Amino acid sequence: MRQAIPTPADLREIQRDGTFVSVKREWVPEVPVALEFNGLSYAVMMASPRDLDDFARGFALNEGLAQAPGDITEIAVTEVDKGWIVRASLAGLGIEKLTERVRTRVAESSCGLCGIENLEALSAPLPPVMPHSALPADAIFKALGQLRDFQPLGQATRAAHAAAFADRRGNILHAREDVGRHNALDKLVGALAIEGQNPANGFILSSARCSYEIVEKAVRAGATRLVTISLPTSMAVERAKQAGLSLWSLARDDSVLWVHDGSQ
Repeated sequence: MRQAIPTPADLREIQRDGTFVSVKREWVPEVPVALEFNGLSYAVMMASPRDLDDFARGFALNEGLAQAPGDITEIAVTEVDKGWIVRASLAGLGIEKLTERVRTRVAESSCGLCGIENLEALSAPLPPVMPHSALPADAIFKALGQLRDFQPLGQATRAAHAAAFADRRGNILHAREDVGRHNALDKLVGALAIEGQNPANGFILSSARCSYEIVEKAVRAGATRLVTISLPTSMAVERAKQAGLSLWSLARDDSVLWVHDGSQ
């Protein structure tokens, strides 16, 4: 059965006083997306079928399958009966890792734990982030004020995550959306890579909960500053401190929690 983008549904919303109001809601698209590199099936993700070329590029970079954007070529996105297939060609040192991971893979996920078979791998050192200056709080509030304008899928469905990149003055330059918070960040990383935008020159703003894997992906992408809407987990804080990532969370219109200052 072909995966179509859902159309608005006519629904009834129950009010606190027991009355009903007719509303229209759009469902956030969620479809299987198969990622293939060099003809090898690597993972099947549940994602929103938009910006899938950025998704494949960012996923490969965050997974370490590619060391640089130039290692990823010939991305082809194809819709099939049961979902979507994204095929990409890899060059460079990532090919060895690709074949090894495909051979030993026991699980597939975009949570940052794909194929990990022992707990020691979870504590492997992250690359230290680049030296960076402190981020003015005004820049965070400015970006928060702009974020809604970069969330058409979120506004339509109220069920999509966003990841945005803003410069140090708080101007959002790029944003991507997806049903999965990890996918949205992968897409953003892919978009920044193809544009030649260095994540260290600004900050990443995520609409999601700040969990371990969001910190991991941000650091591996080369980011130095991360702002999230929700609180971080304990492991996220620990990993941010180890890498030297500046982290702000619980970002609201009038306040933001400064979790860790990694600036120098």
